[in-house]
Amino acid sequence: MKQYRFILSGGGTGGHIYPAIAIANELKSRFPDVEFLFVGAQDKMEMQKVPQAGYAIKGLWIAGLQRKLTLQNAMFPLKLISSLWKSRKIIKQFKPDAVIGTGGFASGPLLQMANMLGIPTLIQEQNSFPGITNKLLSKKANAICVAYENLERFFPKEKMILTGNPVRQDLIAIESKRAAAIEYFKLYTNKKTLLVLGGSLGARRVNQLIEKELKNIQAQDVQIIWQCGKLYFEDYKKYNSENVQVVAFIEKMDFVYAAADIIISRAGASSVSELCIVGKPVIFIPSPNVAEDHQTKNAKAIVDKKGALLIKESELDTEFSLVFEALLKDPEKQKQLSENIKELALPEATKQIADEIVKLIQ
Repeated sequence: MKQYRFILSGGGTGGHIYPAIAIANELKSRFPDVEFLFVGAQDKMEMQKVPQAGYAIKGLWIAGLQRKLTLQNAMFPLKLISSLWKSRKIIKQFKPDAVIGTGGFASGPLLQMANMLGIPTLIQEQNSFPGITNKLLSKKANAICVAYENLERFFPKEKMILTGNPVRQDLIAIESKRAAAIEYFKLYTNKKTLLVLGGSLGARRVNQLIEKELKNIQAQDVQIIWQCGKLYFEDYKKYNSENVQVVAFIEKMDFVYAAADIIISRAGASSVSELCIVGKPVIFIPSPNVAEDHQTKNAKAIVDKKGALLIKESELDTEFSLVFEALLKDPEKQKQLSENIKELALPEATKQIADEIVKLIQ
């Protein structure tokens, strides 16, 4: 059997890194002798996360364009030329059979150079509103794996395959873990559990909201698992009590999802894909501070199909307590949201993306 070699590039956020690692793991299970090389931005989190997952990585001197006039923007052409040259060198040395991009700045120069050198490329777009890097790369890419329908206005229709986003396989069929999860988190079985997810770094506005509403939520006989993020843990750990668990980070995501009755979450692409598989009632509070406001668009794709609720950050003070209390008191609405969001799940995404990569190299 031929020994395949793949370069994967994606980074800047966990939402780009995790899918790339999941794809590599799936390819590894199919081709035991496979060789991988990851390429990232040299000062971003992928430089730690990828080696932790057991893969080699090289860094490019690249960063995105800022929206205002900055020194960083003045440096952009130089960084781009440097990254294209380094990408060419990496590709020539490693000789990959295919190059896979999952978004983020580093995937731009790398896939651009792979296209110029005639190497098959596949891009995986996690969001319902693609980033500029993937929009530019789509013209030359051989295949584009997407997580949402109706992206024809951004990508060539004939290249698109609806696969969904790679998610942790341990999130499938979590209902069987509920009893163990309740015991693990030492929760009361006679209380509803609210899970608050702000992402690994945390979400300042979500944390401020929970702090403000804490007494009100507890007064409704609700216990809370509040993942406030590592940036904010020192500020909020004082709220730890019998019915409130404040944590910086959650290791056992399958357990915390299994234990939850209602979830409050940001709407990053990976989170949305996970929540579809988990199938619990969700209130999305999208971050308005991301490129192209894509979190709002991700959430709306679910809300438009009656699979979740959405509150804008600007409306939290007036809307949150009304929306939360109405949902808490309406078991029928909870059931309907759960069933509808679950219908949007695409649990075979990683396998399907690997299938598309295999088609490119055989």
